[in-house]
Amino acid sequence: MINMLNGKWRSGPKSSLLNTILLVTSFAIVLVLSVLTDSQPAYALPLHTGNVRAIPAFARKYGLPCSACHTAWPELNNFGQTFRDNGYQLNNDHDSPIYQDPGYFPISFRTTPNWHREGVNNQLIDAVPGVPGDPATGEGMVNGRVTTHGFDLSGFDLWSAGTLYKNISFTVLPAIESSGALHFEAAFIRFDNLLKSRWLNLKLGKFELDNMLSEKRFLFLSKNGGSYQSYHFVPTGELSNAFGLGDNQLGVELSGHSVNSYTRYGVALLSSNDGSPELPTSRSYDTYLTFSQAFPVGKLGLQRLGGFAYLGQRPTIALTAAGVAFPGAGYGNKSFYRAGFSGDFNIGKLQILPFFLHGYESAFLGTNTPANAALPDGAMAPTWNAGFVETHLHLSPQFVFTNRFELIRMSRQALPETPLNTGNIDAYTVGYRWYPIMFSRAGIAFHNEYSIIKTQGAGVGATPFVDPPTAVWSNSVHAGFDIAF
Repeated sequence: MINMLNGKWRSGPKSSLLNTILLVTSFAIVLVLSVLTDSQPAYALPLHTGNVRAIPAFARKYGLPCSACHTAWPELNNFGQTFRDNGYQLNNDHDSPIYQDPGYFPISFRTTPNWHREGVNNQLIDAVPGVPGDPATGEGMVNGRVTTHGFDLSGFDLWSAGTLYKNISFTVLPAIESSGALHFEAAFIRFDNLLKSRWLNLKLGKFELDNMLSEKRFLFLSKNGGSYQSYHFVPTGELSNAFGLGDNQLGVELSGHSVNSYTRYGVALLSSNDGSPELPTSRSYDTYLTFSQAFPVGKLGLQRLGGFAYLGQRPTIALTAAGVAFPGAGYGNKSFYRAGFSGDFNIGKLQILPFFLHGYESAFLGTNTPANAALPDGAMAPTWNAGFVETHLHLSPQFVFTNRFELIRMSRQALPETPLNTGNIDAYTVGYRWYPIMFSRAGIAFHNEYSIIKTQGAGVGATPFVDPPTAVWSNSVHAGFDIAF
């Protein structure tokens, strides 16, 4: 992986197309083989819970222990993935939406009261407080460090999901940010087992991409560590493509799985607006392809490998009237893609999650150039490699150590005068979660985490500096209670 991160996979337009064709072809071949060799009926969902844990709403409905669907909530285990793939159904009488256990409450909520500390260096601040300096020239400004700390809230998720009818499932998840802003994190309907085949399931609405390593269900919460840098990275200076592989998207997804979800695939058609409603910028579409295969390895447990390819486009020209852009009418689309692989390996109590991504942006996107204008001299399509290795050490069902090391390396900048290492990121996060309360009605995790990120030059989200080659170091300390009911 390190060789690939250091730029061994380089690409131009021809090789980018070839890489994509090879990846999609591989998905298709393995999927066909899986379908041909799997003859079990769609309704045969095995029920084996093992040493794992669950989300309260479904645990209450089915009377299962918290150990039914999660390795360490909110992360899913294979049974939880199978249950989700089957449209939140176990194929028994409890699946019916009219079935009501006396203890069933059909809604879950989650919030995290916490204390955190944030620090970042090499920020331009006024040399004399209250006397504005000039950030363009640095006059009247100095490089300084900014530190904040205090008690806070993470926001609030109110999650409802289940079945509307046999083989028709849904999710509605309104979320309130810590600032009080309300939005729909997810809202979709899904038609399961079409033509009586578990290989044909259709989802419509706003939903998480079928990432094998979910950013919505992972075990990190701090400001720096609470997202995958690899999922959201775009080259320094690029403004045309706000895209995150971990962002929930609006569209339609066709997916399928084997009886035990060891084999899974997904094909999604998505609006090119990064999940924003009301079509704010674009009228084009993106495609997301995923495939994964799991296999048991004796006493080591279940191992899984998967690949993905996101093929997208973004407008570079706005259709305007009196200088005001018409929402959703952008044109002059230029392409980008993200492609790579991920894994989920288990060695006893140790879980290892590797991830690799290769990114490509059109030279027009990388230089913020409209499609009807000439590119700057020497402009090229920027490319980069990103990846991480994440580990979870499950000392007991109620205690897990977490750790992640992440790298992003540019292999080609959009403009020749930009130093090759501008925007490179090194990130490290370590922490633990202790679950003192964990049963079918509720759960509490005592969460502690430290995260540090080094961004080379004017990196993602960084303030311009007097000396652009200077690296920015930011760190987070986070302690709080993760509450689910």
